[in-house]
Amino acid sequence: MILANTEENGEELIADSHLIPATMVGQIAGDKIRNYINSTASPTATIVFRGTVIGPSPPAPKVASFSSRGPNYRAHEILKPDVIAPGVNILAAWTGASSPTDLDIDPRRVEFNIISGTSMACPHVSGIAALLHTAHPEGDHQGSCHRGGIHAVRSWAGHVDPNSALDPGLLYDAQVDDYIAFLCSIGYTADQIALFTRDGSTANCSTTTLSSPGDLNYPAFSVLFSSHSDVVTYRRVVRNVGSSADAVYEVAVSAPRGVNVTVSPSRLEFNSVGQSLSYEVTFASAANPVIVGDNYAFGSILWADGSHNVRSPVAVTWPSSLVSSS
Repeated sequence: MILANTEENGEELIADSHLIPATMVGQIAGDKIRNYINSTASPTATIVFRGTVIGPSPPAPKVASFSSRGPNYRAHEILKPDVIAPGVNILAAWTGASSPTDLDIDPRRVEFNIISGTSMACPHVSGIAALLHTAHPEGDHQGSCHRGGIHAVRSWAGHVDPNSALDPGLLYDAQVDDYIAFLCSIGYTADQIALFTRDGSTANCSTTTLSSPGDLNYPAFSVLFSSHSDVVTYRRVVRNVGSSADAVYEVAVSAPRGVNVTVSPSRLEFNSVGQSLSYEVTFASAANPVIVGDNYAFGSILWADGSHNVRSPVAVTWPSSLVSSS
């Protein structure tokens, strides 16, 4: 059996177990096979095993087609997805309680299977967190820092990089109180927040200082513009966890199209390891920008000290009313 992708799935091939001999091909090969079958009354086929062949597809890492592209449904000011891990066609241990197809009529039992999905990505990240905890038992990378170190490790968003996570340079700390303030900012009540905290405490949203969900100390920026005259300012706090007590970080900005980005201060001078410093980022719509194609534009903010590159992605969302089709 030949399973050929349609235009919707393109060249992405997700391994599947079958009860009969089967192979899967991308849309390009599938179209050629289909055209050949239609061109002759007696089509024939031969399978030649050539090992792993790297084709013209974009290199990994790449977000799987079945993964969400975001934005965060409840709070668009929080960039999602933020961290990705290997989750497509992963060779992994398989339970003897089920067949490789997971079908009752399949009597086969195997020790390994090729699997895709969150069930594969999650153990990759969990293992990295455990390794970080082992490498830094003193606490510099524990708790929220595990998420911070993994979270773009090296680029602060994107595909996990365990080696770079061991020495990220800067961390964006976010503690329980920060997340409570975030929940307050998106309209959660004290009773709803109690479902998360589960410690008997009562959140008092009238005393929280988070003016916008986008001010959560998250190592990424998601900006919503409603008009050409909008100005959005976010504040962040970073902690020096590098080996240099007097580390100096300079900022470099890659602005999304149609947006002026200002970072203040543009230089962070630390005096000790563990010291925290803050900065503000202001996003302003350029004068009458021409927005063509879609509602989204992307850029980045990079802090570098010569040894570490701490990159935060920036995603800007424009209202459909400002987007031109040509």
